[in-house]
Amino acid sequence: MKRTITLFILIIAFLAGFSAFAQDKSDKFDLGKMWTFEHAPADYFRQTYGFQPDADWLNDVKLSALRFGNGCSASFISEDGLVMTNHHCGRGYVTSVTKPGEDFSVTGFWAETLQDERPVPGLWVDQLIQTIDVTKEVQDAVDAGTTNTEKAKLKTDKFKEIETKYRTETGLQCNVITFYNGGMYMLYCYKRYNDVRLVFSPENNIAHFGGDPDNFTYPRYGLDVAYFRVYENGQPYKTKNYFRWSGNGAKVGEPIFVIGNPGSTERLKTYAQLEFARDYQIPNRLEGLNFMAEFLDKYISRSDEKRQRYQDAWLGAMNSQKVFKGQMKALKDPVMMERKLDFENHLRATVNSKPELKEKYGNIWDEIAAGCADYAKIFDELAGYDGGGRYNSRYFAVTRMIFRNKMDDKPVKDSMIEALYKNFDKEYNDALLKFEFETIFSKLGSSNQILISAFGTRNADETVKLILENSLAVSGDGAFKLAAMSKDEILKSNDPLVKFFAGSNSRYDELTAKQKEAQARIDINSQKLGRIIFDIYGTTIPPDATLTLRISDGEIKTYEYNGTLAQPFTTFFGLYERYYGNEKKSPWMLPDRWKNPPKEFRLETPFNLATTNDIIGGNSGSALINTKKEVVGLVFDGNIESLPGRYIYTTDFNRTIAVDSRGLLEAVKNMYRANRLAFEIENGRLAK
Repeated sequence: MKRTITLFILIIAFLAGFSAFAQDKSDKFDLGKMWTFEHAPADYFRQTYGFQPDADWLNDVKLSALRFGNGCSASFISEDGLVMTNHHCGRGYVTSVTKPGEDFSVTGFWAETLQDERPVPGLWVDQLIQTIDVTKEVQDAVDAGTTNTEKAKLKTDKFKEIETKYRTETGLQCNVITFYNGGMYMLYCYKRYNDVRLVFSPENNIAHFGGDPDNFTYPRYGLDVAYFRVYENGQPYKTKNYFRWSGNGAKVGEPIFVIGNPGSTERLKTYAQLEFARDYQIPNRLEGLNFMAEFLDKYISRSDEKRQRYQDAWLGAMNSQKVFKGQMKALKDPVMMERKLDFENHLRATVNSKPELKEKYGNIWDEIAAGCADYAKIFDELAGYDGGGRYNSRYFAVTRMIFRNKMDDKPVKDSMIEALYKNFDKEYNDALLKFEFETIFSKLGSSNQILISAFGTRNADETVKLILENSLAVSGDGAFKLAAMSKDEILKSNDPLVKFFAGSNSRYDELTAKQKEAQARIDINSQKLGRIIFDIYGTTIPPDATLTLRISDGEIKTYEYNGTLAQPFTTFFGLYERYYGNEKKSPWMLPDRWKNPPKEFRLETPFNLATTNDIIGGNSGSALINTKKEVVGLVFDGNIESLPGRYIYTTDFNRTIAVDSRGLLEAVKNMYRANRLAFEIENGRLAK
């Protein structure tokens, strides 16, 4: 009872103070609008939009949404298992089912009959079936530990225990999800569908019209969509839960909802953690992305074979590069950082004003800062020895894998090596190796004794030459020989890459132990921070994104840009204006079929749109729906102003970009004349 009264006083005090400073700097919705379905804010929806979803509405929407195999979102849009997602989410899978002589990136693909729908090996979609609150079980386990390391292990063990229990009982894919940094733990159980087939995919030039220059911008003109179908027992999957289609789209100001699986945000992180990301983690990530974006841009221009093989990787690198550059810009923005610090300082002052809370939680921020500082001391050296945070050549990755497996007495399967050297590209891997050792020397320094002992060199060029001439892993046959060696033979080997891993092994283990200790210190105190934030706010604020299903509210809304106002909708007229205005040059080229549109094709149809919904990576492929549970759009991007959304949510300029439902249908029906698909989209079922 005493704790309840204390907590009530704390909440009143915090919210009273919050309202005073929110007008100046921070805002409650800085933490976002990615609501979980089990705690969807129905009252807030009613107060804000005059719409209050009931349990049936929420359950139907939840079961209509999907998690797409490679970390994207998707949805059922017909009773016959038709699935809608983004082209950029399905692009790699489309490539995987392309037969010799075909190039769907140039021609597009659509299945005229069910028999033409192509099975996609390795592709799956997950449907969230059940959620269970397991907070007490996990927190009790963590609290039983006496050290940070012990607490971390107890939490991991409890996760495995819970997941195994429910997986066995339900037959579902079950994962414990951490919310509010540990203020809440939920078990999410999914039904997995493994028989997924390709139905429709447009050409790359229209799906990604404008390429990297237009990526994360608005106005946009992209048909970023792909359709697949779930099968069960060899037949199209029958489902009662799917989103119907809106032929009228949405109006400006109308409440609309993004239904998808946002990947990861860091809105609850402390100021010290954001500084660490700014000074260490993001620069380290950008080193690799900057190299890959530039290297692949030139590499794929050499031949059609290289373009077809590496185009997906290049597009991915360019996209990620822009994301991390945007995040770095946000972390260097003094206004954004001041808002984060303002929120933290007020929360900290509120905790410190109560003696019992100060004793339990008062040192959280200092402990997290100390953990970040400890990690910072070893960050570069660990990155130099590990290589896990950068693009690896096959030579480096295979040698490291074999060496560590041997040290841990684990087998190295021949099938694994065969897969790694299938369609081996020596020129590509040589370039990665050079970048790799340029990075290693920059991290460790040319006077590093482990480098000198292993290679007898003091720069990357000499080291790369030595490896290419003497290391076994430069060929598949050599890798098999290396894998066949015993642990003692490996340790005595003169292979220069093996010598590097053998020489750095003890130091790597020492650094890894220090990193785990620092991370445990950060994680355990972040969990304490999550508890106090959750105690204050409860579910009136959403947790950080965790690649789990969320509902985000918003509206179509213009914003100021480039000295004018952004249009809420673009049309196909704008697509052609951009095509001709850029002299039909790459990346504003159009596929052949689009160059002379059929007379039935309505150019005035809304094509793309901008909304205030809260999204992040992972939301790609999310359905944008109205209050009637109808598809009004398909989310595929954010504008450049949305990139700080990893750390803070605002609506002044941050916009979600989606393909309008009207543009999606117009393209399928009157540009591609894919009549079977158009009928199913409009009617929610296969034509008989």
